[in-house]
Amino acid sequence: MALFSYHLVEINFFHALKGILFPPISKGTKGLVHSEYMTAMTLGSPILSTARVLIGQVAVFMQWEEETALNHYLENDHFGKVLSSGWHVRLSFTRQWGQYEGFKIPEYNKKLDSMNGPVVAVTIARMKPVSVPRFINWGRPVEKLVRDHPSTTLALAAVKFPNTVSTFSIWKSVKEMEDMVQGHSKVENPKRHIDAMKERERKDFHFEFTTLRFKPLAEFGTWKGSTNFIPKG
Repeated sequence: MALFSYHLVEINFFHALKGILFPPISKGTKGLVHSEYMTAMTLGSPILSTARVLIGQVAVFMQWEEETALNHYLENDHFGKVLSSGWHVRLSFTRQWGQYEGFKIPEYNKKLDSMNGPVVAVTIARMKPVSVPRFINWGRPVEKLVRDHPSTTLALAAVKFPNTVSTFSIWKSVKEMEDMVQGHSKVENPKRHIDAMKERERKDFHFEFTTLRFKPLAEFGTWKGSTNFIPKG
């Protein structure tokens, strides 16, 4: 069974910078389908601020052939042991929109147990450089919407230079997430997401873009002193 995992860990500045220049995850790792090593960002933060790109906070999104391969990696690989000192969640794929090279997304869509159960959403894209200013203009309001939404328990962005951007969010329920996507949330300016999607359909920001939805299976470790980000379904 294909398994996905999303990892967050804080490391020192030098090792984080080295990881940006020389990604520490071997493509030959046994059982690893694909990985994206990224630097965490604060959703909605000003572009020219120290909170925008958080060197030292690493986000890694991975797909595995099976869970035993992930366990072996975390227990035996040098960087795997670094990741195991942070926080991660294990994920079962349910749905996809769009395409992104590298990951092998199952052709079938699983059903979540309940519209009232927790869900994890991951977006990942490769930007068109000329579209970055327009993307920022439309994207930052959506970042703030997700960041401040009362139904997210953890939400962040990540970047891999030169042009990969990603978001990660944990939601209390599928219904609350879909209400946000469709502009039905009871928050200020609820249509920020749907308006940005209309602009993307008018003129795409990306070479590649996908939104992936997952059922959270289990979480491990702590992130910034906290744990239990997955709501009890």
